[in-house]
Amino acid sequence: MSDDSRSALKEQGIQTRREVLGDKYVDAALNNATEFNQGLQDLLNEYCWGDGWNKGGLSRKERSLVNLGMLTALGKTHEVAVHTRGAKNNGLTNEQIAAVFLQAAVYCGVPAAVDSFRAATPVIEEMDGE
Repeated sequence: MSDDSRSALKEQGIQTRREVLGDKYVDAALNNATEFNQGLQDLLNEYCWGDGWNKGGLSRKERSLVNLGMLTALGKTHEVAVHTRGAKNNGLTNEQIAAVFLQAAVYCGVPAAVDSFRAATPVIEEMDGE
Protein backbone atom coordinates (compact mmCIF):
# COMPACT_ATOMS: atom_id res chain seq x y z
CA MET A 1 0.00 0.00 0.00
CA SER A 2 1.37 3.41 -0.92
CA ASP A 3 2.04 6.08 1.68
CA ASP A 4 -0.72 8.20 0.08
CA SER A 5 -3.23 5.33 0.43
CA ARG A 6 -2.22 4.74 4.03
CA SER A 7 -2.49 8.45 4.79
CA ALA A 8 -5.98 8.62 3.26
CA LEU A 9 -7.08 5.54 5.20
CA LYS A 10 -5.69 7.04 8.41
CA GLU A 11 -7.59 10.31 7.84
CA GLN A 12 -10.78 8.40 7.05
CA GLY A 13 -10.22 6.38 10.21
CA ILE A 14 -9.81 9.46 12.38
CA GLN A 15 -13.02 10.90 10.92
CA THR A 16 -14.95 7.66 11.55
CA ARG A 17 -13.49 7.37 15.04
CA ARG A 18 -14.65 10.92 15.80
CA GLU A 19 -18.14 10.26 14.43
CA VAL A 20 -18.53 7.09 16.50
CA LEU A 21 -16.73 7.93 19.76
CA GLY A 22 -16.84 11.73 19.77
CA ASP A 23 -14.22 14.44 19.53
CA LYS A 24 -13.48 14.53 23.26
CA TYR A 25 -12.48 10.86 23.40
CA VAL A 26 -10.47 10.94 20.15
CA ASP A 27 -8.72 14.20 21.03
CA ALA A 28 -7.64 12.71 24.37
CA ALA A 29 -6.31 9.57 22.67
CA LEU A 30 -4.43 11.50 20.00
CA ASN A 31 -3.10 14.17 22.38
CA ASN A 32 -1.85 11.52 24.81
CA ALA A 33 0.06 9.65 22.13
CA THR A 34 3.77 9.30 22.87
CA GLU A 35 6.75 8.12 20.90
CA PHE A 36 6.25 4.76 22.63
CA ASN A 37 2.58 4.25 21.68
CA GLN A 38 2.24 6.29 18.47
CA GLY A 39 2.41 3.10 16.41
CA LEU A 40 -0.72 1.83 18.18
CA GLN A 41 -2.60 5.06 17.43
CA ASP A 42 -1.58 4.76 13.77
CA LEU A 43 -2.76 1.12 13.70
CA LEU A 44 -6.08 2.02 15.31
CA ASN A 45 -6.74 4.91 12.95
CA GLU A 46 -5.69 3.16 9.75
CA TYR A 47 -6.60 -0.47 10.27
CA CYS A 48 -9.41 -0.56 12.86
CA TRP A 49 -11.23 2.69 12.16
CA GLY A 50 -10.16 3.40 8.57
CA ASP A 51 -10.49 -0.07 7.10
CA GLY A 52 -12.48 -2.17 9.58
CA TRP A 53 -15.26 0.27 10.36
CA ASN A 54 -15.69 1.29 6.73
CA LYS A 55 -16.05 -2.15 5.13
CA GLY A 56 -19.36 -2.99 3.53
CA GLY A 57 -21.80 -5.57 4.82
CA LEU A 58 -22.69 -4.07 8.18
CA SER A 59 -24.03 -0.71 9.21
CA ARG A 60 -22.34 1.18 12.04
CA LYS A 61 -25.27 0.28 14.25
CA GLU A 62 -24.79 -3.42 13.47
CA ARG A 63 -21.04 -3.16 14.05
CA SER A 64 -21.75 -1.64 17.46
CA LEU A 65 -24.03 -4.55 18.37
CA VAL A 66 -21.39 -7.07 17.31
CA ASN A 67 -18.60 -5.20 19.13
CA LEU A 68 -20.52 -5.04 22.40
CA GLY A 69 -21.16 -8.78 22.25
CA MET A 70 -17.54 -9.63 21.42
CA LEU A 71 -16.11 -7.27 24.03
CA THR A 72 -18.42 -8.78 26.63
CA ALA A 73 -17.26 -12.27 25.66
CA LEU A 74 -13.64 -11.17 25.99
CA GLY A 75 -14.22 -9.42 29.32
CA LYS A 76 -12.88 -6.10 28.01
CA THR A 77 -14.96 -3.83 30.22
CA HIS A 78 -13.00 -0.65 29.48
CA GLU A 79 -13.69 -1.18 25.78
CA VAL A 80 -17.34 -2.02 26.56
CA ALA A 81 -17.66 1.45 28.08
CA VAL A 82 -15.96 3.08 25.08
CA HIS A 83 -18.11 1.19 22.60
CA THR A 84 -21.30 1.82 24.58
CA ARG A 85 -20.71 5.51 23.81
CA GLY A 86 -20.18 4.58 20.17
CA ALA A 87 -23.29 2.40 20.13
CA LYS A 88 -25.44 5.25 21.42
CA ASN A 89 -23.87 7.63 18.90
CA ASN A 90 -24.65 5.06 16.20
CA GLY A 91 -28.33 5.03 17.18
CA LEU A 92 -28.65 2.01 19.46
CA THR A 93 -31.18 2.35 22.24
CA ASN A 94 -30.56 1.48 25.86
CA GLU A 95 -32.95 -1.46 25.36
CA GLN A 96 -30.86 -2.79 22.45
CA ILE A 97 -27.61 -2.44 24.40
CA ALA A 98 -29.14 -4.26 27.37
CA ALA A 99 -30.41 -6.99 25.02
CA VAL A 100 -26.86 -7.56 23.75
CA PHE A 101 -25.60 -8.02 27.30
CA LEU A 102 -28.49 -10.34 28.20
CA GLN A 103 -27.82 -12.43 25.09
CA ALA A 104 -24.15 -12.53 26.02
CA ALA A 105 -25.11 -13.78 29.48
CA VAL A 106 -26.56 -16.90 27.86
CA TYR A 107 -23.55 -17.63 25.64
CA CYS A 108 -20.64 -16.02 27.50
CA GLY A 109 -21.71 -16.31 31.11
CA VAL A 110 -23.57 -14.19 33.58
CA PRO A 111 -20.42 -12.67 35.16
CA ALA A 112 -19.35 -11.30 31.76
CA ALA A 113 -22.75 -9.69 31.28
CA VAL A 114 -22.73 -8.28 34.81
CA ASP A 115 -19.37 -6.64 34.12
CA SER A 116 -20.64 -5.17 30.85
CA PHE A 117 -23.77 -3.75 32.50
CA ARG A 118 -21.49 -2.19 35.14
CA ALA A 119 -19.18 -0.69 32.52
CA ALA A 120 -22.00 0.62 30.34
CA THR A 121 -24.22 2.09 33.06
CA PRO A 122 -22.20 5.26 33.79
CA VAL A 123 -21.83 5.97 30.07
CA ILE A 124 -25.55 5.59 29.48
CA GLU A 125 -26.39 7.75 32.50
CA GLU A 126 -23.97 10.45 31.32
CA MET A 127 -25.22 10.43 27.74
CA ASP A 128 -28.90 10.28 28.70
CA GLY A 129 -28.36 13.23 31.04
CA GLU A 130 -26.90 15.42 28.26
